[in-house]
Amino acid sequence: MRLPRRVPAVPVPAVPALLCVLVGVLLAGFLAADPLSPDPRPARPPGGGTVDVWLTTTSGPGGRDVVKGLERQRPLRFTGRAAGRGAITVDASRTYQEFAGGGASFTDTAAWLLNSSGALSDRKREEVMRRLFSPDDGIGLSFLRNPMGASDLARFGYTYDDLPAGRTDPGLSRFSIKHDLADVLPLTRRARELNPALTVMASPWTAPAWMKDNKRLDQGHLAARYYGTYARYFVKYLQAYRAHGVPVGYVSAQNEPTCCRGYPSMRWSGSGLHYFTKRELLPRLRAAGLPTKVLALDWNWDRYESHGAPVVADPAVRAHPNFGGIAWHGYSGDARTQSAVHDAHPGVDAFDTELSGGDWTADQHRSDMRGLIDATRNWGRSWVKWSLAVDQDGGPHHGGCGSCTGLVTVHNGDRRHGEADFTVEYYTMGHLTKFVRPGASRIASTADSAVPNVAWRNPDGSRALIAYNDTGRARTIEVGADGRSFRYELPAGASATFTWRGD
Repeated sequence: MRLPRRVPAVPVPAVPALLCVLVGVLLAGFLAADPLSPDPRPARPPGGGTVDVWLTTTSGPGGRDVVKGLERQRPLRFTGRAAGRGAITVDASRTYQEFAGGGASFTDTAAWLLNSSGALSDRKREEVMRRLFSPDDGIGLSFLRNPMGASDLARFGYTYDDLPAGRTDPGLSRFSIKHDLADVLPLTRRARELNPALTVMASPWTAPAWMKDNKRLDQGHLAARYYGTYARYFVKYLQAYRAHGVPVGYVSAQNEPTCCRGYPSMRWSGSGLHYFTKRELLPRLRAAGLPTKVLALDWNWDRYESHGAPVVADPAVRAHPNFGGIAWHGYSGDARTQSAVHDAHPGVDAFDTELSGGDWTADQHRSDMRGLIDATRNWGRSWVKWSLAVDQDGGPHHGGCGSCTGLVTVHNGDRRHGEADFTVEYYTMGHLTKFVRPGASRIASTADSAVPNVAWRNPDGSRALIAYNDTGRARTIEVGADGRSFRYELPAGASATFTWRGD
């Protein structure tokens, strides 16, 4: 805030007492406002030639200290002039993939922290849920990828059919989703109430230990004699969730099939994934009348040839009504692999299903914005982070990731117990999900290495352009659309979403 210059005191007329009270109330409300809360007003397209601007800036070398979080700026106006050379030109006549949604995961860690840990009051939990999932009161998260059982962010290892050592259950008579009934399912149901357009995906980290060759939740392979049993395990999970009011739109056969020691995990070869997907999982889903679609890979770009291609290259798999495409992670390799695979198989959809924030990231703001833009400019229909929440120590977790960050930090047992912080990942995700609705189409926009960007046309015809200034200085950008243009000075290292009404 700019301080006024000091001026000599001059006599002023008395101010009525009622007016003083009103001014005091308004000033108190202003001072009490959360400067990092996104504008609660719905992100509706402005009228006429107006362009709305929503800005996020951060300070510090790690890109984590939010200064302006999805802060609405003074509206701009289109001029009647066409954009000049060097402008970012948005062309709604050229369309690409349809947006399925953006979001994160109700890991066991996140769901427990938000729901039954006792860290949050009922009122605070509802506030957090609204800020996460409501399109009007928050950022409108529209895609959840929930683990099927324990993951690397869980309080302990578990599946839905755990037995004492030496016992088996090939008929799955002991199968139960009781664990999820405490936290994961109630929160997922509430998320769907807040955003009916929400898509739910499920990914397993491991089969029950008795199905595996090493009889442990950590590592090992699925024993061949249990391939069919494990496919029925998927069916029972999907049926149970549907019975509790949560239809699951997508599953993958395995999260990160070459990873990892120290937490629930299971290893697969590419040929094993192909056989299981084609011969067991897809037929079982079809026979059960389930519309859920299977996504191949669910791992990094550089793992496609070994673990994605064997599944995707099979025309019988691609033609199956329960096959849904490829799930990609963004930890290693190159996002352009998605475009290369799309060129080879244009009918196979791409979903970006995991890219965690973490202490290892040099600049979280930059990493998120580059990840979002690169994934969606390379045919990604979704952009999904990892855990929705962790506590102030990055947990709780049993093994697994001790340095992952979430969209929300829940303070549990420290001096700020009961509070929830919305991290930079909340705001970077909001640049997408608050303004781009499921069913939107990506449209053409000029590629720019200094100001990476991606553009969308929503089902109501409105436009959204997401841009990031990947330079060390403020840049005046010019944006052209439909024969008109506007200019905006984008601060160094800042992200912005521009929205306007289409013709």
